[in-house]
Amino acid sequence: MRRRELYDAASGGGGPRLLPWTSPEGKPCYLSSDGRGYLSTLADSIETVQLSMGQELLEYARDATAHGAKALSANEYRWLACRLAEALADALRVADSRGQRIPDQEEAAEDA
Repeated sequence: MRRRELYDAASGGGGPRLLPWTSPEGKPCYLSSDGRGYLSTLADSIETVQLSMGQELLEYARDATAHGAKALSANEYRWLACRLAEALADALRVADSRGQRIPDQEEAAEDA
């Protein structure tokens, strides 16, 4: 599929969308929509922010752990590890959400 077709498929109604946040109890939240409403737009924006923050954190981690960089304290390394784990969890959730919305190759062939 071309990039635009993948985007359209991922933003369209192929079933409930996994949202980039959880309930207060930590359970996944889903949205059933055509992918064009306020909550879909909000979810897209939050995913973009999460991935951007993860990218910035990765750059910081690479700089902090580069050969010759000033050593961090144990608390600073722990903070970095916790933030990296959070960023990885966010990125995996975004990937899972987007992956669920991409149609199977067989479905795409049938629709064509």
